[in-house]
Amino acid sequence: MKILKSVLSLLYKIWVGLVFTVFMIVLLPGIVLPFLLGQRYGRIGYAFLWLWSWIFSKLTFIRYKFYGRENFKRGCAYIYVSNHTSFLDIPGLTMLLPGQFRPLAKKELLKIPIFGLIARSAAIIVDRSSPESRKKSIDRLKTFLKNGISILIFVEGTQNRTDKILQPFHDGAFRIAIDTQQPVLPIVILGAGPLMPPGTINLKPGLIRIYVGKEIPTSGLTTQEVRDLKQQAVEAMTDMINANRQS
Repeated sequence: MKILKSVLSLLYKIWVGLVFTVFMIVLLPGIVLPFLLGQRYGRIGYAFLWLWSWIFSKLTFIRYKFYGRENFKRGCAYIYVSNHTSFLDIPGLTMLLPGQFRPLAKKELLKIPIFGLIARSAAIIVDRSSPESRKKSIDRLKTFLKNGISILIFVEGTQNRTDKILQPFHDGAFRIAIDTQQPVLPIVILGAGPLMPPGTINLKPGLIRIYVGKEIPTSGLTTQEVRDLKQQAVEAMTDMINANRQS
């Protein structure tokens, strides 16, 4: 029985790898070319990213359920702040978030074949070891917000490899929110870590739930209130996780 489980697990990993790669190659022109044509065509690129995510979910039996979609306001540019527990967070967020957005992504993603090309096109890449790179990435995120395009930041900075429900948050997302006076929208992802633990290629099918909280306004806040804004997000996301992780 143990051998059979190991064989089935290996076959499943191979299948997921094939689905991931083949459909990313097939859809690659539709994903990348719109971004090369300019910001106004980014919505087309994200439509193809949504399609890839949907196919990936259906063919790998990794299901996503979304809650709180009513908290999105049409025409509003948000700073989405989310926890990060697994690579599997990304397809779910791509299917959930309306329209185009720009995630902040670490430069290490560029090393992943094919996916790295997509990340370079659709995301804002940052070298966290370089102050200059961090400044440039923040300036680009602010520009997208001013143009009415939401941004996504994993506020813990990396995938959560601890036994805590949340790691300490970085300040960047909240400084951007106050500088641009755009609202923060907290998001929590539950169930992705057990299906694909951080730093591994161990995979299994299952259900991932993503919850959208109520927006946290920033109108009138000053840079001296970054810590307070961050604490509001910590409390909102902690409450969302505690209220839903057993359901």
